[in-house]
Amino acid sequence: MAHYKGAASEAGRAMQLLKKREQAQMEIEFRKKKIEEDLKISNIENKFAAHYDAVEQQLKTSTIGLVTLDEMKAKQENIVKERERKLAQKQAEREREQQRQLEAKQAEKNRQIQQIQSLSFSLNGDIEEEEDEETEIVLPKKRIRKNPDVDTSFLPDREREEQETRLREELRQEWAAKQSSLKEEDIDITFSYWDGSGHRKTVRMKKGNSIYQFLQRCLEVLRREFSELKTVTADQLMYVKEDLILPHHYTFYDFIVTKARGKSGPLFMFDAHDDVRMVNDATVEKEDSHAGKVLLRSWYERNKHIFPASRWEPFDPTKSYDKYTIKDKKK
Repeated sequence: MAHYKGAASEAGRAMQLLKKREQAQMEIEFRKKKIEEDLKISNIENKFAAHYDAVEQQLKTSTIGLVTLDEMKAKQENIVKERERKLAQKQAEREREQQRQLEAKQAEKNRQIQQIQSLSFSLNGDIEEEEDEETEIVLPKKRIRKNPDVDTSFLPDREREEQETRLREELRQEWAAKQSSLKEEDIDITFSYWDGSGHRKTVRMKKGNSIYQFLQRCLEVLRREFSELKTVTADQLMYVKEDLILPHHYTFYDFIVTKARGKSGPLFMFDAHDDVRMVNDATVEKEDSHAGKVLLRSWYERNKHIFPASRWEPFDPTKSYDKYTIKDKKK
């Protein structure tokens, strides 16, 4: 007759290790989902705001005195490239940290598997002699095999990671090519030279041109008709679109790609409709784009307490205008 020693305790220990393994797997799945959620792309308007806010601040601190347009444009491009390089470096560091965490989890998982495999699931009976007969029962060892139903896509895979890296680079290049092509497209911009009354003109620009370049082109057109502008430079002009004062370093592409909104209409549309406030003081809301105003800074400083200049405010990419308005709420 055979006796079995230690079988129940060994089996219980194996079950505990299996439960720990399942808990570790669940924790890996939970952290995987959390990482995926953390890596989701934020709203493009917020990214646009944070990116251009940082670029604008750095451009202000690094620009001293009067500079040429080419110098300003080159400095802006250098700042943007440096910021994009730093963002890419931070992203690579986050990915390396995630890789290290996954490798540590996999090492712990392998250690638990080896520990379970070291257990003997064979129950060996004691050898007893009974009537000169020897009885021994040997149970077959249970081998732990990989479960084909378990999702292992989150585990490190060099070939898959290289393929994903190549795909990301191809998509990045394709996106950059499309944006470059978009910036080269022509756009007709209707504006009104404002000196207390409007003088409407139209110029053709590239979507990638800056507000500063646009104001230079406006001066070329307006100097033929307005003698007071013959000695004026683009730095002395302002461009007001939908009651927002637009900084000179922004491009038309910036407003188009983000579908930016102003106080009284969209900032990404540059055709024009009649401003109903100037017709008969109508108070009906309209979803139309109005001709942007080109004016001297000196005129604005003298009249900023008077409507419509009293409504104008500097453009803030972080501010949202949920509803267009065409009159001053204070009145």
